[in-house]
Amino acid sequence: MSFVLATQGAQHQYDLIIIGAGVGGHGAALHAVESGLKTAIIESAEMGGTCINRGCIPSKALLAASGRLRELQHSSELGIQVGSIQFDRGAIAAHAAGMVEKIRSDMTRSLEKLGVTILRGRGKLLSGQSVEVQGETGSQTYTAQDVIIATGSQPFVPPGIQTDGKTVFTSDEAVRLERIPAKLAIIGSGYIGQEFADVYTALGAEVIMIEALDKLMPAFDPDIARLAQRVLIKPRPIQTLVGVLAKQVIPGDPVTIHLSTGETLSVDGCLVAAGRIPVARELGLAELGIDIGKRGFIPVDNRMATDLPHLWAIGDVTGKMMLAHAAAAQGIVAVENICGRTTHMDYLSIPAAVFTHPEMGFVGLTEPQAKEEGYSVGTVRTYFGSNSKAIASGETDGMVKLIFDKATGQLLGSHIFGAHAADLIHEAAQAIARRASVRELATLVHVHPTLAETLDEAYKRAAHSLVAS
Repeated sequence: MSFVLATQGAQHQYDLIIIGAGVGGHGAALHAVESGLKTAIIESAEMGGTCINRGCIPSKALLAASGRLRELQHSSELGIQVGSIQFDRGAIAAHAAGMVEKIRSDMTRSLEKLGVTILRGRGKLLSGQSVEVQGETGSQTYTAQDVIIATGSQPFVPPGIQTDGKTVFTSDEAVRLERIPAKLAIIGSGYIGQEFADVYTALGAEVIMIEALDKLMPAFDPDIARLAQRVLIKPRPIQTLVGVLAKQVIPGDPVTIHLSTGETLSVDGCLVAAGRIPVARELGLAELGIDIGKRGFIPVDNRMATDLPHLWAIGDVTGKMMLAHAAAAQGIVAVENICGRTTHMDYLSIPAAVFTHPEMGFVGLTEPQAKEEGYSVGTVRTYFGSNSKAIASGETDGMVKLIFDKATGQLLGSHIFGAHAADLIHEAAQAIARRASVRELATLVHVHPTLAETLDEAYKRAAHSLVAS
């Protein structure tokens, strides 16, 4: 019945239904209301999705604690003597949990205040314009002119690994900080593994990082990865195993890990940080003719449209850029197109960050990616060690790397390792969004003394290299 109503253009209950109330769904709902759309949002779990409840927000609270500990431990470099440093694991965990509760409540209130209908239950598509919501008291079908899928992702647990949520766990449980294993294995060396290695080593754990691929931090620009390893791994109680597969992980006390090398590890805990997979299998997409393949990602174009009219998808479930702020941007793009204002995603200019100590920030292409795309690649590097602000604050471990097209001067990518890199990267992101040339960027004026002058120096070096060539 719902399908007949939808295809014949009958009046719908809503202009827009969003399945999933994470950062992407929330952002889409806010923009939809601002655009005059009667909107409903469906959520089966906690409002806020992974980012608010089990990801960005609680992990940053833990990283704030680990960062403060590291600052105190190194305060003597600035002439400040600190006595014995102690911490309360339970209080750190409670701070993170309290932060989650507040932001989740604020998010819910913001939707309610704007008149967004919140439908509690699990959504399943009956057509591109109708959704069945299975709640605690039964199911009900709702229709809308358009539907956005924003169901997000969940941690990937490779075959052979058993989790119990306590001794073998994913990032979902790691943010609760229920205990600090004396010896912790981390499977994966990407941004999740790096951030939790930062937290747990600051709190006294020893870490064994197991990476299945042939190099650590394989998705990072090679120069940044090398510097990060020198600063974040080598001086800390972290052992690395590269090109090694954790074939079997058995929870217990101790946890047993069988490696592809034939060796067996016994550790006190194991964090599985092997990436994330989309939540899309139970949405009824196959019945509607949408093939999500083996990986489970929903195919969309740069307008965030699926192959089915009136059906859109945003966020992790699309596999484009699995970042909360990317999901929010995609939500706005989807709503703009729903309203008839043709808009496209520009993934090249979306920045990303890793909140280790020091931080990492990235935007655009890595050097290998730029070469693969056929650009005449130029690169320059500047270092925090020669920056006045970094020297004054004792934060000289860092580097800015720019990737640009030598034929046009266009900035293609920026990769920063160092203090406040997550903030510094936005300047480069805005430049890439404008498709700016390093010649233009070299004329910008930066406050002295600031860390941003590392970018200023890099722009000037890049522009000079174009003149010299």
